[in-house]
Amino acid sequence: MEGDDFDYGKYHTLEEINDWVQSMAMKYKTITTIFNITNSYEGRPLLGLKISSQSEIERKGFWLEGGIHSREWIAPATVIYMAGYILDHYNSDPEMMALLDMFDWYIVPVVNPDGYEYTWSKDRMWRKTRSRHGACIGVDPNRNWDMEWCKSGASKDPCSDEYCGPFAFSEVEVKGVADYIMTQTKNITGFIDFHSYSQLWMSPWGYTKELPTDFKQQDEGGMEACAALERVNGTKYEHGSIANIIYIASGSSADWTYAKAGIKYSYGVELRDTGKYGFLLPADQIIPSGQETLQGIVALAKYIYNNK
Repeated sequence: MEGDDFDYGKYHTLEEINDWVQSMAMKYKTITTIFNITNSYEGRPLLGLKISSQSEIERKGFWLEGGIHSREWIAPATVIYMAGYILDHYNSDPEMMALLDMFDWYIVPVVNPDGYEYTWSKDRMWRKTRSRHGACIGVDPNRNWDMEWCKSGASKDPCSDEYCGPFAFSEVEVKGVADYIMTQTKNITGFIDFHSYSQLWMSPWGYTKELPTDFKQQDEGGMEACAALERVNGTKYEHGSIANIIYIASGSSADWTYAKAGIKYSYGVELRDTGKYGFLLPADQIIPSGQETLQGIVALAKYIYNNK
């Protein structure tokens, strides 16, 4: 699927998303590179797209990922919209050019390819990976990170939607992303794992209601993002730490990237809506979600750049 023909206002299959990654890398070959993080449990490629301007300025990296929970379709769609907009407008929009001058961008639309594929073919409400451990299939990939693994807000029951897995990093997709991030830790200073739904901009910790030492700046960054996002369509987000604003969850991506990979500005963001449609968000909300979230990213990027 050519980048020019890609309909950002629709939800897309995994194959279409991977085709989009390839076509954008071809179209913008001077500023993009594809990285293949790993193959999924069922053998699907877990692809990322790095966007990096040709300027000589030394830059840190910013990681944006979606689709770790497969039924949360608005997350990959929003990540794709934002990356597409940055690429299509970086030559004409000073704000997009500024984003590329401030950071290199690591874009991973679908962290859980098998689960995402399964939501298209079999069960729209599937959340987990598709690996087999014991009686039931799948692990919650956002309870599988090696940070306070399976302590609280996670389940040891393989049939639970919050199953933490037989051990930390049991899931090849989660381990693959973590290993790749560890090769880039000197570079990456911002990390966002996009989810749905609830309209929340959340920072660590997930495993405890206690706040980390960097919470003030993390939350200020989130506050800047929420304010900028709201200015676009009036969509209201709340900000705060994961455990305090939504629920306690151990073994999450943002706790791990902050504590173990040293990425100070690590977030989990719950996109639209607040429950009217929930996971089944109509496709006509993709572009508004993308537009407002991108402005949140612009504001957060500026904040991080000025508060390293």
